[in-house]
Amino acid sequence: MKILFIGDVVGMRSCEALQQELHGIKQKLGADVVIVNGENSAEGNGINPASAGAIFDAGADVITTGNHCFRQKTMEAEWESNERIIRPANYGEDVIGRGMCVLDRGAYSIAVINLMGTTFMQPLENPFHCADRILEKCDARIKIVDFHAEATSEKRAMGFYLAGRVSAVLGTHTHVPTADEQVIDGTGYITDTGMTGPKNSILGVEKEIIIDRFLTYYPKRHRFAEGDIELNGVLMDIDQKTGKCSFIERYRQIITTA
Repeated sequence: MKILFIGDVVGMRSCEALQQELHGIKQKLGADVVIVNGENSAEGNGINPASAGAIFDAGADVITTGNHCFRQKTMEAEWESNERIIRPANYGEDVIGRGMCVLDRGAYSIAVINLMGTTFMQPLENPFHCADRILEKCDARIKIVDFHAEATSEKRAMGFYLAGRVSAVLGTHTHVPTADEQVIDGTGYITDTGMTGPKNSILGVEKEIIIDRFLTYYPKRHRFAEGDIELNGVLMDIDQKTGKCSFIERYRQIITTA
């Protein structure tokens, strides 16, 4: 089976671009399941009901998130009710929301697990220990891990740590795709899948704002850039019977917007 994972969606314009193109992309690539990181899909970062709804309408089966997951207070009801929107599992069981979603496809099931790194980020539960705890109880044969982390070394370490135990470890958060996609002991891996956001930008933000900050060190409010959208992600081929990944490749498409 083929699984398409799409990197951090930046802003509502990117959600609309997904609505415009994702159904066609899914058909072209023959993707059976689509997982989307919606971490920055709302204006002002985070995710809200409107951006989540747009991503699902575009064709996503599961939405993962990251360190901005609780930025939008309007999401509280969604965290309670929608099992297909998940936040990092290492926030703990006493925190609103879920850290894993299991898709039941009859003959097989797919567990999507969301974890967040702790290097240069929030001091959550150790993600390696959290992964162990989840995998002890997870009997789904196919397991996809979105590891939302800052440090390349932490992501690489997680990839090797979970190699042979999950179907894929896919890094998110930095918005810049890396060129190290590989299969390690049946586990698809990439350090970062990149973003789905404005192409002519700095990590999705208007480039002038970021350049000025480097010149003056004076903080300014971030605004998402306009213009065409670049979609970044990975396509994987996973055996339904063994849960092993046999192939992973980067996918990138420029979506022209009005």
